[in-house]
Amino acid sequence: MTKPVIAIVGRPNVGKSTIFNRIAGERISIVEDVAGVTRDRIYSSAEWLTHDFNIIDTGGIQLGDEPFLEEIRQQAEVAIDEADVIIFMTNGREGVTLEDEQVAKILYKSNKPVVLAVNKIDNPDMRDMIWDFYSLGFGDPYPISGSHGLGLGDLLDECAKHFPEQDDTDYDEGVIKFSLIGRPNVGKSSLVNAILGDQRVIVSDVAGTTRDAIDTPYVYGDQEYVIIDTAGMRKKGKVYETTEKYSVLRAMRAIERSDVVLVVLNGEEGIQEQDKKIAGYAHEAGKAIIIVMNKWDAVVKDEKTMNAKIEEIRDQFQYLDYAPIVFTSAKTGKRVHDLLPVINRVQANHTMRVQSSILNEVIMDAIARNPAPTDKGRRLRIYYGTQVAIQPPTFVVFVNDAELMHFTYERFLENRIRDTFDFEGTPIRIITRARD
Repeated sequence: MTKPVIAIVGRPNVGKSTIFNRIAGERISIVEDVAGVTRDRIYSSAEWLTHDFNIIDTGGIQLGDEPFLEEIRQQAEVAIDEADVIIFMTNGREGVTLEDEQVAKILYKSNKPVVLAVNKIDNPDMRDMIWDFYSLGFGDPYPISGSHGLGLGDLLDECAKHFPEQDDTDYDEGVIKFSLIGRPNVGKSSLVNAILGDQRVIVSDVAGTTRDAIDTPYVYGDQEYVIIDTAGMRKKGKVYETTEKYSVLRAMRAIERSDVVLVVLNGEEGIQEQDKKIAGYAHEAGKAIIIVMNKWDAVVKDEKTMNAKIEEIRDQFQYLDYAPIVFTSAKTGKRVHDLLPVINRVQANHTMRVQSSILNEVIMDAIARNPAPTDKGRRLRIYYGTQVAIQPPTFVVFVNDAELMHFTYERFLENRIRDTFDFEGTPIRIITRARD
């Protein structure tokens, strides 16, 4: 299911990042009283009542010759284009400015639903400040306070009214949906073509529900697949060709609809910071993950090169220590045929269920080998555990006091579970609850 997207847009220093952090529920954007601090779009998942959505923080739109303004403007325009709903942020204490009117002109052309927010209305006595903002032509302004969190419920209620209907394509149970994500030019499209060309069993091309994405169903052996092709989502225009961060939003949409995610790296260029950011979204979403080092044919190597690269990947992607690594060349077809068996294996692990009795044997054995820690004289007591979900496998462990479960001991339990069961390729989650 593809989540709706909200973009927060406005001139610099009106409080966009503060509101973003409030809605996202954590301090993700840098908040500083200096114009232009947020230079790139920043993404997060959020929820309001029954609605799950993605939210984008943007740099302020402003015309002028100051450093980074053109880049900030491009980032904001990309966010506007990809959003389903736009929050137009203004500053109630400063009134309507010429820059606000310039931003409004850009938003008129977007043909997107725009919800006007007047920030820094910190108490009811200041509500009279909103009336001038009707002149911007976006209907009723919503008074809010980022510093105090006031008015955000009404603002999000209005945004939710404009969310598109969720009519995602349904596939039969047992169909494995996988996507290839990564920075531009890592070879995602070439890998898709190599997989399909090598198997020669394309069934059809079906237009996906996520804008220009292409879902390609096909069958290999007895297994049905759907490739969610993020490469098909690139749009024309200088902004999109020069804005590398655009790949993150495309990746997020593909991740949401996938069972298995292939994180594609460029063997020629090596690992970059953007690779780790994109892979992090798949990990946080709880998807099965395979790391694919593509363009391996272009790397000058000897008998030690591959092992050295594996060590580098493990060091740079420590949170993906469970993900298998496959070295491929879409150009030559080298090891492309290895991908489907690995996809099958990690998907099987992603949907694995563990019998409670066996799980508890593993937990009790782990406790016997490494007793639970104490805190201020109180020892953690683990009573039993049970699996409550798959995709990813999720376990609830019942204890005497959840606060006594230190993250290091939780990690120890996870490692013992992984040592016993084959959860290669999938994250697993452990939830600690106090037994009533």
